[in-house]
Amino acid sequence: MSKTIIISNRLPLQINLENNNLEVTPSVGGLATGLKSFHKDGDSIWIGWSGLTEEEIPENLLEDVKEKARKEDCVAVNLSEEEIEGFYYGFSNRTIWPLFHYFMEYTEADKDHWEIYKSVNKKYAEEVLKHYEDGDHIWVHDYQLLLVPNMIREQQPEAIIGFFNHIPFPSYEVFRTLPWRDEVLKGVLGADLIGFHTYDYERHFLSSVSRILRHQVSFNEITLPERIVKVDSFPMGIDYNKFEDAALNHFKNTEEQRTELQRRLDHHTNETPEAKLILSIDRLDYTKGIANRIRAFEYFLDNHPEFIEKVRLVMLAVPSRSNVPQYQRLKREIDE
Repeated sequence: MSKTIIISNRLPLQINLENNNLEVTPSVGGLATGLKSFHKDGDSIWIGWSGLTEEEIPENLLEDVKEKARKEDCVAVNLSEEEIEGFYYGFSNRTIWPLFHYFMEYTEADKDHWEIYKSVNKKYAEEVLKHYEDGDHIWVHDYQLLLVPNMIREQQPEAIIGFFNHIPFPSYEVFRTLPWRDEVLKGVLGADLIGFHTYDYERHFLSSVSRILRHQVSFNEITLPERIVKVDSFPMGIDYNKFEDAALNHFKNTEEQRTELQRRLDHHTNETPEAKLILSIDRLDYTKGIANRIRAFEYFLDNHPEFIEKVRLVMLAVPSRSNVPQYQRLKREIDE
C-alpha cells in the first residue's frame, strides 16, 4: 500500500537531551501544528531534523534518537553544527527569509552558505529515497528545502511529488536579485504540484519561471520538456476541533490545573473585568510588525486618552532564531 512521505526542515517533535536521557515533546511550529493531524491520521512518515546536532548526541544515544523518532512514524535527519549554521541560520534565514518577505536590506548572499544549503538539501533528498517505494506520494515543505523536489526527480523520474511554500513568494523584480535564482526555480519545478497560500504568491512564482527560465506558462500550468507542472493556491487551515476542544477544556480547569500563562491572562481579565483585552500572539520576528504594533497602541492612547485603563494590550512573543543578528536587534528594541 502506498504511503505519503512528508519532508520538512524540522520534525513535528522536539527531542531534547536531559541528564543523558532523551525527552520527546511536541513541536510548536506552525507547519508542524498544521500538519500534525494529517500525519497522525494518515499512512505517512515524516522526515526532518530532530533538533539535536550531531555534536550534541553521544554516540551511544544515536540509535535511541532514531528509535524515538520511529515511534512517532518519523525519520530523523542528522545535521552537524556547521550544517545548521550555514543551511538554517545562514542561507535559509539570512537570504531566503528576508528576501521572500521583501526585507532586501537584511538579505545576505554568502556563497559558502549556499554550498551548505545545497549539500543539506541533498541529504534530505537521499533520506527520502531510502524510504521511497513505487506509488508513494512525496510532499516537500517550505523554503528550507527548495532544491529537494528536483533532487528526488533526478533519481525517481516517475515519482509523484508535491511542494508547498509556507511563506510568501516575492515579485519577479525582487526574486531576480537572488544570485542562485535559476537553481532555486529548477529545484522547486521538480514537483508535479506546487502550492502557495495565496494567488499573489502563485502569480509571482509563475512570472519568475516565465521570465527567468523562459518556460511556457499558461494559466496555472508550466510546460516543461518532459511534463506539465501545476501551480495553485491552497490557503492552509487548522484542526478546528482540536482548538475548539482546547478552548472549552480551558474553562473546566481548576486553578491548580491552569498553566502559569493562563493565570497571568486571568489576572488581566479579573483585575479590570470591564476593560477590553487585546491579545496578540506571534513569533519574535521582524516580519510580524511587533514593534510597530506597540507604537500603534501608544499612538491610539495618546490620541484617545479616554481609553486609558479601559483597554489592555497583552503581547506574547515567542523567541526565535536568536543566532541571527536581525532577531537579536529586534528583541532588544522590543525589550526597550
